[in-house]
Amino acid sequence: MHITIPRLAITVGDPRGIGPEVVAAALPTPLAQTVAVGPDDVIARLSADRHVGVGDWADGGDDPLARAGKLTGLAVEAAVRLWRAGEVDAIVTGPGDKRALNAAGYRFPGHTELLRHLTGARQVAMMLASDRLRVVLVTTHLALHDAIMILTRERIVAVGEIARRGLREWFGIVEPRLALCALNPHAGEGGLFGDEEARTLEPAARQLGIAGPLSADTVFVRAMRGEFDAVLAPYHDVGMTAIKVASFGHGVNVTLGLPVPRTAPDHGTALDIAGKGVADPSSMREAVAVAVAVAQRRAQEAAL
Repeated sequence: MHITIPRLAITVGDPRGIGPEVVAAALPTPLAQTVAVGPDDVIARLSADRHVGVGDWADGGDDPLARAGKLTGLAVEAAVRLWRAGEVDAIVTGPGDKRALNAAGYRFPGHTELLRHLTGARQVAMMLASDRLRVVLVTTHLALHDAIMILTRERIVAVGEIARRGLREWFGIVEPRLALCALNPHAGEGGLFGDEEARTLEPAARQLGIAGPLSADTVFVRAMRGEFDAVLAPYHDVGMTAIKVASFGHGVNVTLGLPVPRTAPDHGTALDIAGKGVADPSSMREAVAVAVAVAQRRAQEAAL
């Protein structure tokens, strides 16, 4: 069956960081029709099929932190408008600076939560994926104490259901095999190292019908060996550490639960190396490829 080439909106992220560099390296691509979104004077240099500007970065005058955040946020807003207008099939976002976004008035922990707000999605989940491992975060950008406080059975079940649906609909895995990573060392060791497993995680795993909770020092290895299609991680760093050790530079951030496919590279703005010509575009290229694959799958299913 012939599948129309997907149309992607690609934002460059924070103009101070490596986003413009890695996007430039990922373009042009034969995989998709691309719309570059960001500061006019930044995207003008990109080899995209179309450009949508949100103001000049070089204008200056404002606080650089707030201005960078404003342009980053405006680009995401513009990308969502393009999707709502039916002009793109998926969104790929360059890395943003959370401090800059907040300085500009975007009171969200990051792109994931901002996109949830802009698209009206009820609940979303962050998945980091590579050819070796998939990790879905039950809690994201929170202090560890706060993450533990909101780690309820209901939240784990909701994220697990989003993950299962996303793997089926976006990745074509008919019966996703999920595992739940434990919170405490040795999965609590029968209550010696905490009762969260018995009190919260075990009931959630039973309700979902998945494996776990399994100790963090083994569950990711088992997933990489092919036993599970994805691991639910109870807090940000345990999941992010696993995926970055396994596949740094080749992982892709996928926001599950949105009405529009959204992907991003697995790294941040890297302000310390921006403009030095050493940024690795591999993850951005992977983000484009995953967005294309998901958009094609959705188009194929819609045509059936």
